[in-house]
Amino acid sequence: MNQILEIGQNVISRETGNACKVKEFLGGGGQGEVYRVELQGKPLALKWFFPEAITPAYRMNLERLISKGPPDKSFLWPLELVFDNNIKSFGYLMPLRDGRYRGIVDLMKRQVDPSFRALSLSGFNLAHSFLQLHSKGMCYSDISFGNVFMHPGSGDVLICDNDNCIFDGEKANIKGTPRFMAPEVVLGGNPNIQADLFSLAVLLFYMFFLHHPLEGKKEAEIKCFDLPAMKKLYGSEPLFIFDPRDESNRPIPGIHDNALIYWSIYPDFLKDIFTRAFTAGISDPRNGRVRESEWRSAMLRLHDSIIYCPVCGVENFYDQVRVSNQSSSEKEKTSGFLENCWSCNKNVPVPPRLRIKQWTVMLNYDTKLYPHHLDPSAFWDFERPVAEVNRHPSRPEIWGLKNSSEDKWVATTAEGRVVDVPPGKNVTLAVGTKINFGKSEGIIEQ
Repeated sequence: MNQILEIGQNVISRETGNACKVKEFLGGGGQGEVYRVELQGKPLALKWFFPEAITPAYRMNLERLISKGPPDKSFLWPLELVFDNNIKSFGYLMPLRDGRYRGIVDLMKRQVDPSFRALSLSGFNLAHSFLQLHSKGMCYSDISFGNVFMHPGSGDVLICDNDNCIFDGEKANIKGTPRFMAPEVVLGGNPNIQADLFSLAVLLFYMFFLHHPLEGKKEAEIKCFDLPAMKKLYGSEPLFIFDPRDESNRPIPGIHDNALIYWSIYPDFLKDIFTRAFTAGISDPRNGRVRESEWRSAMLRLHDSIIYCPVCGVENFYDQVRVSNQSSSEKEKTSGFLENCWSCNKNVPVPPRLRIKQWTVMLNYDTKLYPHHLDPSAFWDFERPVAEVNRHPSRPEIWGLKNSSEDKWVATTAEGRVVDVPPGKNVTLAVGTKINFGKSEGIIEQ
């Protein structure tokens, strides 16, 4: 392949007039090529367009995106334009992706296997980032797993290829990626924020179930997967594979095993929100689509519901709705145990849990609480825990909740004894203990 730019050559930044040295070719696509470059000692990425891939309107929109700036830090947003007088076309600089981030494509291929905890945080971060984009009146128009990267450990996300973002209502530069487009876009409509919401739901379904939400029996029966077949499956006759009212597109064992296995693992509240995304979200695009804020809440709830199997160590989920719907005899029969572990089929004991307003947090050996748990007005910050479960240094059978905040707590035991819990100290994890955190109060339950 003949590259547009040569390694070692300089291109010029329009904003500063400084030379930007090309260091490495990273890859190419339909619009152009991407290089690793260096500007005043700082590594950046450079996308250089093919001359035929851009129009004056496209360049005008790109300049507008640069002037507006990124919606948040997750977007590898265009920074400034660069030129070379001897080469047609131009390029733009953007932040260079950290090599520790892996593509969602790697997740689909099982080349990376993040924990459910990290996956829930990635889902939260994606929903939050697209909320920031949409709140500025812009839509991405091409949400897919080819444009998103996640950190397998922290769950942080990076979103690339942002030069195709447009303001809602404008004509899109690109319709989207097949399989991710909303049905109305498949049928010829223009991408917008509502279509973005559908694409976000598809991306999240892929991440959590490693499968497409509309590919079941109907997809397996297609003999020739051509454009008319795709238009029917994703556009004119889309049907959720777990639609509660229509079982004609159910996943087929041996063909769609990922969907069947993972659907049985997750708690009902997560399955319910996906069901709404691909039932009401299809039949009523304007009012039925799941909003970004709803995804955020669901991902935080999923994160807090994780428990561990004591036999094989894998993550399971405490499904409060499912447990509360059990009959009394069923509750007695389980004797404090939840459903068997999905991996080893052994009983999973339920650890104590902390109920604070709308949050129910399972108190595992590694549980941490964050500002949003204790203060309803606090912003989400997963780098600054305000409480964490730990073990008594000399009596390992006793577990406590350490105050990692800057505020004093007041705990009241089930027997009525009141204890101050200053920063750095612990309150014993005893059922019935109430903890006043200042702006909220929680109770430890079993």
